[in-house]
Amino acid sequence: MVEEFAFDNTEERRKHRQNGAGWVEVIVGSMFSGKSEELIRRLNRASIARQKVQVFKPIIDARYSVEEIASHSGRKHLSKPVTTSAELMEQIQPETQVVGIDEGQFFDAGLVEAVNDLANSGKRVIIAGLDQDYTGKPFEPMPQLLCIAEYITKIHAICVKCGATANFTQRTVESDARVEVGASDKYEARCRKCFIPHSDAPTVIEP
Repeated sequence: MVEEFAFDNTEERRKHRQNGAGWVEVIVGSMFSGKSEELIRRLNRASIARQKVQVFKPIIDARYSVEEIASHSGRKHLSKPVTTSAELMEQIQPETQVVGIDEGQFFDAGLVEAVNDLANSGKRVIIAGLDQDYTGKPFEPMPQLLCIAEYITKIHAICVKCGATANFTQRTVESDARVEVGASDKYEARCRKCFIPHSDAPTVIEP
C-alpha cells in the first residue's frame, strides 16, 4: 500500500503513521484565505496514496454545491452533507483512514468529542473552518478543536481595502445573526486596520 507520506516529508507525521496512531489537523483563517482549497489538496493527496477517505460538510452550506466541498477558486471534492456531529459519526465506515470536515464552525459542540474519538481510533482527521466570526470573536467549536489538534495551519487572505495580510472577515450586509451563510456577496477579507468591529449600532461599510 502506498503511504500518504510518500508525498510528505514531515517526520512527525510519518512517526504517527508508523505507530498506527490517529491525529487531528486543523486549518483556520478568515474567509477567502484558501482553507477549503488546502483541505481539498490534502484529501486529494490521501486519495493518490490509495487511502480510504470520507468527507463531510454541514448541510447548511450549500453555496456552491449540496454534495461537494468547494473553494472560492472553484476546486471541489465530493462530500456528504450532515446536520450534526452525531450524524457524521453514524456514517463513518470502519475502513476509513482519513476524515475531512469542512466549515467546522457550523457544527455543534459535539464535534470536538467526535473528532477526538476518530483520532483515538487511528484515523487522520482534517478540519477546515473560520477561527473568528464576523465580530472578530472566536467561532466555536473551532477554538476547542485548535486545542486538541496535533497540527495547526493558519492561512491568511488579502485585505480588499489596502492589500495587507487579512486576518478578519468583514460582513458587508446588515444582519445580527452569527451564522449568515454567504460568500463575496456578504463578506470581505480585511486586515486589522481596515476591519470594522461589530457594535450595537448598524455597521457602516465604507465604499
